[in-house]
Amino acid sequence: MNQILPAVEIEPKAEATGSVIWLHGLGASGHDFADLPPLLQLPQVRFVFPHAPRRAVTINMGLIMPAWYDIVEVGGSLRGNEDERGIRQSAELIRALIAREEERGVPAARVVLAGFSQGGALALHVGLRYPKTLAGIMVLSAYEALPGTRQAEETEANRLTPILVCHGTHDPLVPWQGGRLLYEACSRGGRPAEWHSFPMQHQVCMEEVEVIRDWLKARFGAGGP
Repeated sequence: MNQILPAVEIEPKAEATGSVIWLHGLGASGHDFADLPPLLQLPQVRFVFPHAPRRAVTINMGLIMPAWYDIVEVGGSLRGNEDERGIRQSAELIRALIAREEERGVPAARVVLAGFSQGGALALHVGLRYPKTLAGIMVLSAYEALPGTRQAEETEANRLTPILVCHGTHDPLVPWQGGRLLYEACSRGGRPAEWHSFPMQHQVCMEEVEVIRDWLKARFGAGGP
């Protein structure tokens, strides 16, 4: 699959030496986080905010909306009731975006895969299974998609890739336990993983942005402001 998703792209002022591919949540768009790059102070990093394909979403009465995959039921990942076909189709689209960054001169080892909510679940799914080592995986207010397939499918290339997991303690849509569960599963075996919880709901707060900024700077070897 060679399709390249449409995206909001924020180019750095200097030549890009790194990239962040950031996936939005259910029903949103690539514009959702496009105002954050100036706050993250990464002058040589390109930000790519792709738009998810539109599809029917079962838990929203079958309405057509931007979605990386169908949500069949709340908490379906814990019961094995997930849209595996949709997840794997969107995973191919994200892999194509990583490959395009390589074509544009940014190697996979300088690409961070990030996402919020459903986008975070997909970012984790793709990152753990990508055949080349990535710079990092950032999972915000999310859960693990297809957790039962991880052990058989995760690649040696990303077995030690750093992971940042952030979650709101008052999240009514994706309970923080889901984020904590994926953190504990992915932090085993010596992987450098960070967990941060914040007194917020299903959102991103400024304290979290500061954590994200510092973590991304460490991934890209960037100095201070």
